[in-house]
Amino acid sequence: MFTGIIESVGTVLSITPQSGDMRLTIDTAKLDLKEVHIGDSIAVNGVCLTVIQFDKQSFSADVSLETLSLTSLKQLKAGSPVNLEKALTLATRLGGHLVSGHVDGLAQIIEHQNKARSIHFRVQAPNELARYIAHKGSVTIDGVSLTVNAVDGAIFELNIVPHTLQETIMKHYQIGTQVNLEVDLLARYLERLVLGDKAAHSIKEKHSLTMDTLSKSGFA
Repeated sequence: MFTGIIESVGTVLSITPQSGDMRLTIDTAKLDLKEVHIGDSIAVNGVCLTVIQFDKQSFSADVSLETLSLTSLKQLKAGSPVNLEKALTLATRLGGHLVSGHVDGLAQIIEHQNKARSIHFRVQAPNELARYIAHKGSVTIDGVSLTVNAVDGAIFELNIVPHTLQETIMKHYQIGTQVNLEVDLLARYLERLVLGDKAAHSIKEKHSLTMDTLSKSGFA
């Protein structure tokens, strides 16, 4: 688990093809690796990866074909900046929200404009994820915990303050940039919960949340 509070912006040192998937080696910049062990988790642009080797300034992780197909990691190249966060511990301050590091889909930056010292982004989410994104709810973009300012269908808005711009890769975003999107995991569990007995049915059987389902579950 992670908090969505980025600890460092690292740099991709190398990408090595590995029989269909790849191995990433990343310079961690200011990320402290003193307490890191082989097998620990580090989120790279919001994707939970397992450390397979490391030294004082860098670590390597394997990225599966499945992860490459579902995230923006396939677009990385040597020299690319990446958001980094070590897995939280019970002593970690939860300054963001609970983040799993399991990306739900790719979103796209469709608009950005300066607003005072901040930057306002409009982001297009995949249609199937729109129901999990709520006004003033939480989302994770490339590993950054953010608050949704407004929602219009599958488009949501974010206001990024100077500190976040300085400490993450968001300052590099342009119109068309694809970003890793993780919705609030509580929303996913709630949807599953209110399905009740229907949750045991095959996914091939069509079912969806309705006012009747919510009412029977005590949510409406």
